[in-house]
This record gives sequence, C-alpha cells and structure tokens, in this order.
Amino acid sequence: MPSSEKKFISIVGNIGVGKTTFAEFLAEQFGWKVYYESVINNPYLPKYYDDMKRWSFHLQIYFFAKRFKDQLEINKSSQSGITDRSILEDPKVFARMLNQQGHLSDLDFKTYLELFETFQPFLQKPNLYIYLRASTWTLISRIRNRGREFEMGITSEFLHRLNTTYEEWIRELTTTDNLIIIDTDKFNIEKDDEKRIHFLKIIQNRLNQPVIGSPIIE
Repeated sequence: MPSSEKKFISIVGNIGVGKTTFAEFLAEQFGWKVYYESVINNPYLPKYYDDMKRWSFHLQIYFFAKRFKDQLEINKSSQSGITDRSILEDPKVFARMLNQQGHLSDLDFKTYLELFETFQPFLQKPNLYIYLRASTWTLISRIRNRGREFEMGITSEFLHRLNTTYEEWIRELTTTDNLIIIDTDKFNIEKDDEKRIHFLKIIQNRLNQPVIGSPIIE
C-alpha cells in the first residue's frame, strides 16, 4: 500500500482504453475514492458526436466545469483519490485536436484556454499520471464491445488523431511529472489478474518513491 499521506492519481488515455476499469481496480486495492468522468447522462455527448463543429465548445465547457468541481473536492478532502481522466486532457488533447481539425474555432479555442489558465492556480497536480496506451484498432474493439449507442459513430480516423495528440502531450510532460505508461493492447484490464497485480506493485513503488523519468511499462 502507498503511504498514509494523501495521494492523487490521474488515469489518462484515449476513449475506450479502460481508464474507469483500471481506476476502479486501483481504488479497490487502495481504498481510495474514484472521481468519474461525466459521460453517462451527459447532455452534450450525443449531440457532439452528431455535429462536432456545433457542439465542441459546449462539451469542453461542460467537462471543464465537472472536472473543476472534482478538483475542488480533491483539494478539500483528506482522502486520497483517483480521477479517470485528467483535467489537462481537455486543453492539451481534446480541445487542441478539435481546433486543429476545424471543429473548434480559433476564437473559441482561445477563449477556452484563457478560462483554463484563469482557474489553473486552483488545480492540484497529481502525484502520479498513469497513461494507458492502445492502438486505434484496440480502441475500436473496446468501444464496440461496451456498446454505448452515442459512441458507435466514432471513426478510426478520429481515434488515431487523438492517439497522435496524446503522444504529443505525453512528450510535453516534464521530468517532474511522475508518469507511468502502460501498453494495454495485450493487457485485458478486466480479467488479467497477473498483470494487474504486476502493475499495482509498480504503481505502489512510484507513489512511495517517485523517480525522475517516465518508464514505459510493456
């Protein structure tokens, strides 16, 4: 187990990679609280996937409000916690890519970044980022298997571009950002107990003794 000192982990990665499943596994092992991404009953997601150009800005603001609320709770709580997405993934990955693809205008992107920067001093940096990496086709398979209707139209091109933007962001993290990268193409997060325990031990060590650098865990 990690030390009794309050800790905060962010599980990051593309749509369908298994963030929530892995967050729940770690939370069960550690006895921590999970802060879930607001996906179920999200009023904007179905509209967003139907018309990204129309709804991208609305969705980004909605997610920012929900994640910032979680951040305030994390700041105030004495209990350690795990988020199944980092608040940084919005400006660094999703909003960035949507802007590059023309779904989010330059003006809306600039406004969003200014809003984010205004609130950034209130954000607590995670003790550890865990980046779950997967190929585009692995993501497609997992998204299809979980069967959320509003996700059925997600294309391989969209996921590939997100993967590319994720890799750009991960390279931007500094050596002061405690990071573990886990390749999940051959890792069944729900059922592979041997690998889950293997990664659990690595995560425990990194929480208790952070090291410089960002090892890739195969």
